[in-house]
Amino acid sequence: MKGIFIAYNQAYNEEIVELLESCGQRGYTKWEEIGGRGSTDGEPHLGNHAWPTQNHALFTAVPDDKVDGIMRLLKEKDEAGSDLGIRAYVWDIERHL
Repeated sequence: MKGIFIAYNQAYNEEIVELLESCGQRGYTKWEEIGGRGSTDGEPHLGNHAWPTQNHALFTAVPDDKVDGIMRLLKEKDEAGSDLGIRAYVWDIERHL
């Protein structure tokens, strides 16, 4: 089992959940209204007067065989709207309840 952490521009809110559902992935935990700044480019998303945009983040635990498909679709979405920004990270999950 793998964990995928996805940080994304708030504009993608429904689209990220729909992407997961299209891959047969139902469960997730989501955080809204979080700040962030890309490591190499892009504008900060801090939710303040100077930088009003914010990010959301989502974590989902997925079977190993779903990871590549989900990551491919996230990459395609990011490349299609690169000004908005999506970052995704995959972790091994050693145990879960």
